[in-house]
Amino acid sequence: MSKLYKKWFFPFVLPAFAIFLIVVLIPFIIGIFYSFTGWRGSFFMGPNGRTTNPFESFLGLKNYIAAFKQESFRSAFLFSVKFTVLAVIAVNVVALAQALLVNAIGKAVGVFRATFFLPNLLGGLSLGFIWLFIFNNIFTKVLFGKEGVIPIKFLTYMTDKDPNKLMFAILIMAVWQMSGYMMVIYTTGLANISDDYYEAASIDGANAFQKFFKITIPMLMPSFTIVFFLVLSRCFMLLDQNIALTNNAPQGYRMLAAQVLKVTNDTNGNYGIAQAEAVIFFLVVATISITQTVILKGKEVEMQ
Repeated sequence: MSKLYKKWFFPFVLPAFAIFLIVVLIPFIIGIFYSFTGWRGSFFMGPNGRTTNPFESFLGLKNYIAAFKQESFRSAFLFSVKFTVLAVIAVNVVALAQALLVNAIGKAVGVFRATFFLPNLLGGLSLGFIWLFIFNNIFTKVLFGKEGVIPIKFLTYMTDKDPNKLMFAILIMAVWQMSGYMMVIYTTGLANISDDYYEAASIDGANAFQKFFKITIPMLMPSFTIVFFLVLSRCFMLLDQNIALTNNAPQGYRMLAAQVLKVTNDTNGNYGIAQAEAVIFFLVVATISITQTVILKGKEVEMQ
């Protein structure tokens, strides 16, 4: 069996590795190189303002400095951090509550799982337009007594009064979409907890809250590690939904960080600065994701 495994391992892995190399790794390395140059998408602009080759258009850290000087980038990045922190808390609370509910139901469990998971199957733009319709035609009428006939009328009103209110509109949509997928992970984690722990706790006189915080939460640490990582990465990379809800508005306080990269390209065509913003964005997301994974992994070791 081991000989057969060694014989066919590389032939089966090679296509996946080749796709990863061509689609992810090589473009990533090229993108880092472009972030230090005057790349304009189809040509390179040198320091003297003339078209030149890639190596003569090397600008060093000028693109990164220019990225940090952009008010839209700083505002959008702060907006993304606030949104992600709230989303991580909200999605985990809702997903865990759904998992506990599904785990406690004896019959029709599959129906509830499918219902909670269904929003995750919707595409980003379609999901954004669905919630745009809800905000325009339901929220506007209920809160303001008017029909939402103008695109992004409700969201524009919220943004003009308080830009942070737009964050909660995106948060509602993100929780509705992501919680069902995270629920599946928590449901699997709950299924792996032996009933012996709860029976022993009951014999010792523990109540429901003590069982939850002393048994369920610690034993779900592996699930927390996965869910936190997924929610963090998906929230930081949220793009399609934000574009749909804001009608691709160029204001920095209406945009998540991923949308700033697109707007930077659309407004001035300076792909080098946009690529520098992407590298900064990647480093921050990678640092946060790795840090939280290491911390939660440490909690798992403590439980063992």
